[in-house]
Amino acid sequence: MMINRREFIGGAPALLLQPRPSKRPNILFCIADDQSWVNTGICGDKGVKTPGFDRVAQSGVLFQNAMSASPGCAPSRAAILTGRVPWQLEEAGTHASLFPKKLEVYPDLLEKAGYFVGLTGKGAGPCNWKDAGWTRNPAGPAFDQRTAAKVLKGISNNDYAGNFEDFLSAKPKDRPFSFWCGFHEPHRAYEEGSGLRSGKRLEDAAVPPFLPDAPEIRSDILDYYIEIEHLDRHLSRMLDLLEKRGELENTLVVVTADNGMSFPRSKATMYEYGIHMPLAVAWPAVCKGGRKIDDLISFTDFAPTFLEAAGLSVPKIMTGRSFVDILKSGKAGRVDPARSWVVSGRERHSHARFDNLGFPARAIRTEQYLYIRNFKPDRWPAGDPEQYADVDNGPSKTFILKHRNDPKIKPFFEAAFGKQPAEQLFDVRTDPGCMKNLAGSSAHAAVLKKLRAQLDQTLLAQRDPRVLGTGDIWDSYPRYSPMRPELGGFAEQGKYNPKYAVK
Repeated sequence: MMINRREFIGGAPALLLQPRPSKRPNILFCIADDQSWVNTGICGDKGVKTPGFDRVAQSGVLFQNAMSASPGCAPSRAAILTGRVPWQLEEAGTHASLFPKKLEVYPDLLEKAGYFVGLTGKGAGPCNWKDAGWTRNPAGPAFDQRTAAKVLKGISNNDYAGNFEDFLSAKPKDRPFSFWCGFHEPHRAYEEGSGLRSGKRLEDAAVPPFLPDAPEIRSDILDYYIEIEHLDRHLSRMLDLLEKRGELENTLVVVTADNGMSFPRSKATMYEYGIHMPLAVAWPAVCKGGRKIDDLISFTDFAPTFLEAAGLSVPKIMTGRSFVDILKSGKAGRVDPARSWVVSGRERHSHARFDNLGFPARAIRTEQYLYIRNFKPDRWPAGDPEQYADVDNGPSKTFILKHRNDPKIKPFFEAAFGKQPAEQLFDVRTDPGCMKNLAGSSAHAAVLKKLRAQLDQTLLAQRDPRVLGTGDIWDSYPRYSPMRPELGGFAEQGKYNPKYAVK
């Protein structure tokens, strides 16, 4: 079967090398850990204050349809670094495995071109990059010397802004920089009750449609807000540093998150709250501000964008497409008709099943619809029922599990922890919580057929093992993160229980 390259990368034409600007831009990439797209002030969430993110969006562009390449940390970050979808990255395309040294990453390409590169906080990972032959995290050399006083349980003591300042001080004056700031927040655990103690009110919490509206859930969301506000303060300090040094005008600032909020039916799932990310981009020297863009953006597009902005050619192996043209266009709304869909997928996340198998799924997202293919519908999506370990522990999870037999709560339990069919289709415009599966609807049969074929064609062209008959290779990749203690797979001395180790 002949595949048109424009089709399988979402209609993206071949990238052309742009003329190198007289002064190459700096690149500041800031990424939160577990934050869905709705939870910023500028997106309408009244319970959380994000002046830093809002400042970037107002001075630049707010992308309203940015999708992670995977709903889990490691594969999402690997896709960002390589400009390729997770199923093209071997071990790096799953959670907590190796990051093969043969993979080319954009920080290395920029460094070779004269950029001064650095990292603070969480870069690629969780993954084992050392045993794969890397001498540093694939996101760059670490600047983590400065620490701050511990604020709350679960919040890192990394002085992100202080470490960025150290990086800027170490940068030679004649070189542009590329810096990756990987916030550890708002990853769980949260300090329970911290939101209420800060003065936030239960009524300020925006409860997603897939969670029951209960005080315990609302309080948990307020705690989540506290962590978002913490990282946003560091972002504001970083922007002020750039402005003070006269570097802000020619710095391409990108602020996003790796995957969705750490709540049931969001993080580690292919649903809207798992893959739809906040994304604000500013580049005052070339990008008109105050715009909202509806084009579909994939996380594989970041690396090509950074390379093109730096005046470098984009390797043909990258499946992402630069959106520098959108930044420079001055337009709002829909800019490029070819950006009408993106793909995403997941494999193994945590050690959530006693046999250490994953829950493989792929999805295609258009402006209106989200189509999901679950390759192993016989497996428990959230992990085996003993712990449902693919959902991070916290008050919301505890509440739903505790009240699972309550008729009012049971639908939420089934949606978050029950088995799911092989195909799912959601109208994300009317159902952003993805609670009504339209796959069996005769009125949507044509949409289902079209998206099914489009996803199949894309995965075949990108040589996804799941559609080539070799998908079990994903379950053979070693896992290096500690197995969850409650599953009996991690002993106190820090050794794996051989019973659950991957051979």
